[in-house]
Amino acid sequence: MKTRDKILLSSLELFNERGERNVTTNHIAAHLAISPGNLYYHFRNKSDIIYEIFLEYEKLVDYYLQIPDDRQLTVEDMTFYLESVFDGLWSYRFFHRDLEFLLDSDERLRRDYRDFTNRCLAAIDRIFEGLAAGGVIQPQPAELRGAMSLNVWLVITNWMAFLKTAHATELSTSLTLAELKQGIYQVLTLELPYLTPQYRDAVMAIRERYRPELPSVDERS
Repeated sequence: MKTRDKILLSSLELFNERGERNVTTNHIAAHLAISPGNLYYHFRNKSDIIYEIFLEYEKLVDYYLQIPDDRQLTVEDMTFYLESVFDGLWSYRFFHRDLEFLLDSDERLRRDYRDFTNRCLAAIDRIFEGLAAGGVIQPQPAELRGAMSLNVWLVITNWMAFLKTAHATELSTSLTLAELKQGIYQVLTLELPYLTPQYRDAVMAIRERYRPELPSVDERS
């Protein structure tokens, strides 16, 4: 593996484990047992490293959200999309943990993340359209489909923040992939009113697999 790729991989690992703000370029160089000068040969600063990591994350999500053009979408596709997106969110979790700070710190990132969001919303809209064509959900007017897509995006991108804030005292300090994927339950809950009768039981069974294990109001009081 080339040094540049090792820097990106190690940076991602350290950012995820310690938080981006707690990791310096010196930490990254020490982790790789290379000199800071060697690191700066490949990247001018930490912002450049973060931007390159974002580009990798962007490509991954774009790949996951592709729509097959040779068949209709199924319930299994719906599950695949959600699993894949949450897997990607986990692999690059530092980014959404400090999203506002990172976007405020880099104009390139802010601009590209806005474009990325718009592409994701358009892809989710197409997925809903494909699920309707496959008979999984009821067809919806474009305006409602757009609102549904935005709601799904908001749940996906904010679920981590919810777990780390609203339930910080009850959940472990270190978020797990299983906890993160409980957000799939919330996304499927949004879709329940639009399911066709023949697929409702199947989606409800899938939804139950991700039921969040959060404390009740009585347990927190």
